Amino acid sequence: MRAALLLVFLVLAACRAAGEARSAAAPTHVVLILTDDQGYGDYGSMGNAALDTPNLDRLAARAARIERFYVNPVCSATRASLLTGRYAYRTRVVDTWRGRSMMDPDEVTLAEILRERGYRTGIFGKWHLGDNYPLRPRDQGFDECLVHRGGGLAQLSDPLENARRYTNPILVHNGVETATRGYCTDVYFDAALAFIDDAVDSGRPFFTYIAPNAPHNPLHDVPPELLAKYRSRDLSAVARDGADVDRVARVYAMIDNIDQNVGRLLEHLERRGLTERTLVVFLGDNGPTPGRYVAGLRGHKTSVYEGGIRTPLFLTQGERYRDQALARSVGAHIDLLPTILGRLGVERPEGVALDGRDLFEAAAPSALVLQSHRGDVPVAEHQFAVLRRHHKLLRASGFGREQPSAEAPFELYDLRADPGEKHNLATEEPELVATLLTEYRRWFADVSATRPDNYAPPRIVLDAAAEPRCLLTRQDWRAVPNGGGTGDGMWQLRVPSAQARTVTLLFRKPRRVERVVIELGERQRLERPGGAAATGALDLGRLTLRRGDLDLRIRVHGPDGEAAPYQVVLDVE
Repeated sequence: MRAALLLVFLVLAACRAAGEARSAAAPTHVVLILTDDQGYGDYGSMGNAALDTPNLDRLAARAARIERFYVNPVCSATRASLLTGRYAYRTRVVDTWRGRSMMDPDEVTLAEILRERGYRTGIFGKWHLGDNYPLRPRDQGFDECLVHRGGGLAQLSDPLENARRYTNPILVHNGVETATRGYCTDVYFDAALAFIDDAVDSGRPFFTYIAPNAPHNPLHDVPPELLAKYRSRDLSAVARDGADVDRVARVYAMIDNIDQNVGRLLEHLERRGLTERTLVVFLGDNGPTPGRYVAGLRGHKTSVYEGGIRTPLFLTQGERYRDQALARSVGAHIDLLPTILGRLGVERPEGVALDGRDLFEAAAPSALVLQSHRGDVPVAEHQFAVLRRHHKLLRASGFGREQPSAEAPFELYDLRADPGEKHNLATEEPELVATLLTEYRRWFADVSATRPDNYAPPRIVLDAAAEPRCLLTRQDWRAVPNGGGTGDGMWQLRVPSAQARTVTLLFRKPRRVERVVIELGERQRLERPGGAAATGALDLGRLTLRRGDLDLRIRVHGPDGEAAPYQVVLDVE
């Protein structure tokens, strides 16, 4: 009997060892898909009968189940938290523009962690955490990068030649502006599938981060066949608050296109025999723009009501997690990094304090806080929500305001009884309000003390070897004290060693420039003669830069008055 038991034990041990060996030989791949402005109700599986998303619904059907999943009300903060497992305010990401969406290069990303463990890492689409060295995705762990600059195509960081187009866009491929063919979302997925093939054929696991800029506006360039499809439908039931149904049709055409590409991805994984070995995670970065169906929730993008910060989370690996309830009923973007590492059996990085927890583990922080608003630094108790289990305290004090509206009250909701946030319990339960407000204040003090200069933005580093051609855009310029508002700004630079760069100014259209004033902080003020920027570009020649930190401000003077260039190119001589 004892011999038989020993034999069984040895067989089981051998099977376990063989399984571990197979696991080591065949690690799990990862595909992470993050769409831009796709809200909680923009899925057939969320009750939207006007929108066709069969492939996303297929993901939903076999995904692990979680009651509520949260992101920030705007995109850069979500992206920073998603990739680091930390609250965005720890990473220096404060806003979505004017240098406040630049993530500190010392932050450790999921791509860096997985690359150190032998993964091939690729990003396709939107980064929005810094466009210059050392802030680019290629500086933060990604081997293969096909991205657009800034917050999206047709924004101020876009190449002039792109002409606001989503079709045949000019993208940045591994640091080089590259003309592409096709609709932007198709281009990203095409590149991602090729990247997957290259990784598998080379015998390496892959981390593929697909982040289309759709269905973010502008909406003038959408797939025409899909636009015709949704224009032929009655969208009155999903157009909220008097929204233009044609605008909704355009957004739905972009989402339908995303769904088709997800279908192509799933078929590709199946064809390559990778379905059961690939963790696929899908979510949106914030709520929808106003005017769309949100499945009974209140609010939209920029809002701290549920419609602005809730997203479906589809976490799948073939059939492995179908109908499996996650250990936690509430999760957020900060939880995805530790959750993904847990599924891969990869240890969390040493010396990095994560805010998130593995969603498959029951332990959870006492409270979850989400906060975003315009401005250079976060303001306490402004445009925030704090959640503890099913209770939520918020202050909707105005996303677009740098200071909170004095009239904005604290609101308290029981989300299990009132998911639409219609009955404010703040006056009925003052003790709970005080408790949650204490939780929030503790959180705000903690994240604000992450670094001694926690809310100082990172500087763009002029490293001749890492970035010989440095393109400065209005996405990352900073406000000038007593300057001219949104038409005036400066770039905060770090020059590691004295160097010379040639300077070229780019304008939206040809113009006559009489003179150019260049300010290098308080140390140096130069004037250069102007000229006719007949092609929208003006070469200013050589500029010598001293070692150290400096703030670069450039103003042009001409017949039309004083203005700033659209973009500035600093080339190594």
